[in-house]
Amino acid sequence: MTSLSADGLAIGYGGRAIASGLSFAAEAGEVLVLLGPNGCGKTTLFKTLLGLLPAVRGTVALGGAPVTRLSRREVARRVAYVPQSHGVPFAFSALELVTMGRTAWLGPLAQPGRADRAAAHAALERVGIAHLAGADVTHLSGGQRQLVFVARALAQEAPVLVLDEPTASLDFGNQAVVLAEIARLSGMGLTIVLSTHDPDHAFAVGTRALLMEGGAIAAQGPPAETLTETALSRVYGVGVTVERLADGRRVCVPSLSRAAAGSSPTGGAPPRR
Repeated sequence: MTSLSADGLAIGYGGRAIASGLSFAAEAGEVLVLLGPNGCGKTTLFKTLLGLLPAVRGTVALGGAPVTRLSRREVARRVAYVPQSHGVPFAFSALELVTMGRTAWLGPLAQPGRADRAAAHAALERVGIAHLAGADVTHLSGGQRQLVFVARALAQEAPVLVLDEPTASLDFGNQAVVLAEIARLSGMGLTIVLSTHDPDHAFAVGTRALLMEGGAIAAQGPPAETLTETALSRVYGVGVTVERLADGRRVCVPSLSRAAAGSSPTGGAPPRR
């Protein structure tokens, strides 16, 4: 079943498109990894997929239903979102913040019950921060706070997860924790759509990769076929070597010099979120 799809989508602000012709679909159990240079519109695309921004053109569907016809509660029951940045204006504990992920499943004015708190505790355990349940989120490091928001999305128990750079701010070990959880969830049949700046993440957990360039989709397909040395060098403006390890996994090694003097992966355009 198609969990999330875009057809002829143009995204932008105030009716002005910054990327167009975006068509793709993510099925149950898939991990769709979105890559592209800074400013190519990845975050704007995610907000449009969630109905947080109106599409300039085209359609988005969640579970076959146009996102524009769904209430916010219906959207929240179908898809959980971890944004790239998140402020915490009040001193919530980590457990309180993660429990907020249960809101979509509560009735009007209802309070979280024992099952909701258990789901929140389980989510904290899955990302390895159960010991921080009582900690003030405003006092946590950026990486710890990122894990709290990933846990909140897990507690939401939606069939689709949209993760905007979920490993940002995380150390090497915690990146592996999050990637392992993504692989586990896809194995359970959840649909995962995530953005990253590291092609190795797509090689590690992605079933499909979508590479954005110049306001369009440059390529999409299995990571091994899509994230080639030629494609990555062109999009990011640096020389790239893709190596295959003894166990069959691929890793990407960038050159420390520009692939072409004066090249710019954003083509000189102003940054776009």
